[in-house]
Amino acid sequence: MKAAVIVFPGSNCDRDMAVALRAAGADVSMVWHKDTGLPEGIDLVAIPGGFSFGDYLRCGAIAARSPICGAVVKHAERGGYVLGVCNGFQVLCETGLLPGALMRNRGLTYICRTEPLIVGECDSAFTAEYTPGQTLMIPIAHHDGNYTVDDATGAELSDAGRIAFRYGANPNGSVRDIAGVLSANGRVLGMMPHPERAADPALGGTDGRALLAGLVGAMAAV
Repeated sequence: MKAAVIVFPGSNCDRDMAVALRAAGADVSMVWHKDTGLPEGIDLVAIPGGFSFGDYLRCGAIAARSPICGAVVKHAERGGYVLGVCNGFQVLCETGLLPGALMRNRGLTYICRTEPLIVGECDSAFTAEYTPGQTLMIPIAHHDGNYTVDDATGAELSDAGRIAFRYGANPNGSVRDIAGVLSANGRVLGMMPHPERAADPALGGTDGRALLAGLVGAMAAV
C-alpha cells in the first residue's frame, strides 16, 4: 500500500504519521504542499496534525487552498482513501470533503492528554479492526477541536453510520460527542485524536495501531 503524507509549513506530526504508517506496512512518500500532484499509485493520503500556516485566518483554511489540496480532492473524488488527523481534520472540513467546522474548545483552552474514544457503529476500513462500542485510549492535542454541525447534519451523520468515533468524556464541546466523521462513501476520515501517537508501546499505548493496520489490510486485499 502506497501512502502520501502531506507537509505544510507548520505541520509537526508529519514524521509521526509517516513512522506509524511505515510500521503498519505502508510505503510512504512525503509530499510538499506546493506540489500540484500526488506520486503515482497512491492509495492513501494522510494529512497530519500541527499548525499549518500558523493557524492564521482559520485553522486549516490556508492549507486547504494549497496547490496539493486540489490533487487530494481529486483523489478522494476517485474513491481514494484520505485520513486527516487534528489539523488534518480541519483541512478536510475546509476543502469541503467533510461537513462541519472545528471551533474553539468549549473552555477556550488547549487540551493535551489521553482521552477515551468510543468506536462508532460504522462500516469502514478505518474501523475494520475494532468492534463497535469498543473503548480506545487515544491522545488529543488541540485548541480548536469543537466539532460543529447543524442539527440536521448531525442527525444525518448519525443515521448514516458516519460517526466513526465519539469521545467517552467530551473534552471540547463537540456536537454529539463527535471525535471523527466519515465521508458518504466511507473513504475519507477526519478525526481530532491522534492514532499515530498511540501506535507504539514506547509512546504509552497501541490502541491507534489497528486503525492504520486496517487501512493497509483493506488495500492489500483489493
